[in-house]
Amino acid sequence: MVEKNRNIVVEDLVRTPVEMQKVELVERKGIGHPDSIADGIAEAVSRALSREYIKRYGIILHHNTDQVEVVGGRAYPRFGGGEVIKPIYILLSGRAVEFVDREMFPVHEVAIKAAKEYLRKTVRHLDVDNHVVIDSRIGQGSVDLVGVFNKVKENPIPFSNDTSFGVGYAPLSETEKIVLETERLLNSAKFKNEWPAVGEDIKVMGLRKGDEIDLTIAAAIVDSEVQSPQEYLEVKEGIYRAVKELVAQYTQRKVNVYVNTADDPEKDIYYITVTGTSAEAGDDGSVGRGNRVNGLISPNRHMSMEAAAGKNPVSHVGKIYNILANLIAKDIAEQIDGVQEVYVRLLSQIGKPIDEPLVASIQIIPKNGHRVEQFEKQAYEIADEWLANITKIQKMILEDKINVF
Repeated sequence: MVEKNRNIVVEDLVRTPVEMQKVELVERKGIGHPDSIADGIAEAVSRALSREYIKRYGIILHHNTDQVEVVGGRAYPRFGGGEVIKPIYILLSGRAVEFVDREMFPVHEVAIKAAKEYLRKTVRHLDVDNHVVIDSRIGQGSVDLVGVFNKVKENPIPFSNDTSFGVGYAPLSETEKIVLETERLLNSAKFKNEWPAVGEDIKVMGLRKGDEIDLTIAAAIVDSEVQSPQEYLEVKEGIYRAVKELVAQYTQRKVNVYVNTADDPEKDIYYITVTGTSAEAGDDGSVGRGNRVNGLISPNRHMSMEAAAGKNPVSHVGKIYNILANLIAKDIAEQIDGVQEVYVRLLSQIGKPIDEPLVASIQIIPKNGHRVEQFEKQAYEIADEWLANITKIQKMILEDKINVF
């Protein structure tokens, strides 16, 4: 067996841990935010194409569907129920193999179906048939299937299709956990059953100054579920109480919760929508403009600007390495006592096997009384094990065990 050169480097990181910094900023764009809708559709289309390719040909053929644009429509919301007067326009773009041994593969049909199914599942009050126009302009590609099979047989580990890097870190700070879990709570089935007026377009911004956290929540309220300003205010109060109860599970710090701060009852201004997403009224969205692979936007941390959603799960390191970096960081933080923070950066080189990065950089801030040299070998082995089993990530993606935004 040929020994792989993983190029793993473990080193001490000299910087102030996030929890000890005076100011921390964290953001999460909820699943109904236009940018998240673009991410979600791009990823749903990629997974649908991958499954259909496997079903027909036994292999995932080349595709990248990470070019989705959500162009906002126009709506007139009002208490008791308004209307959408101009539909949301969604453009599916990118590339996918459409001809296999001269046989046409239904790229556009699979893509549009996947996009519609995702929207129906994600945005409850959106009438996909009337509130949305979906246009597929995914570019064509062709392939000789025999040639592909021979290449895979010769090289079971895919070659990187780009020179790119992925970034991950662990563990999450208290503020990061609160921001992430707040949006998950408000968009959970249990919460929607209790408060059906709360739409899916929920943005959570966290600011920690010292030991005090400000949590600013923008939550689209569905107009047909509230008959009056009084009912709207009751929903806001329900959000406030639920979030206050949630944050107590994650921190002893003081947390101030603010909901829909742009409201102005004296001027009859409320955040009401027909569909539960601001995309109905001119707010646009693009893939890669929102959450990173770990579900957060965290400027206090190392981040990659790569748009992971929609990239193929076979050889696109812009997706695979960002997922892998987070998995490695999580395991190191959980399995090694003495690690305060860990940052992982993986850099590929185009045309090289994806299990042999140009560098796998692991930077660790040790807890007081510990030194990186004590667990350098263990951190190395965790990274090496993940890289040796990198093709597992493809399986995890297709089994919906991994989120990318």
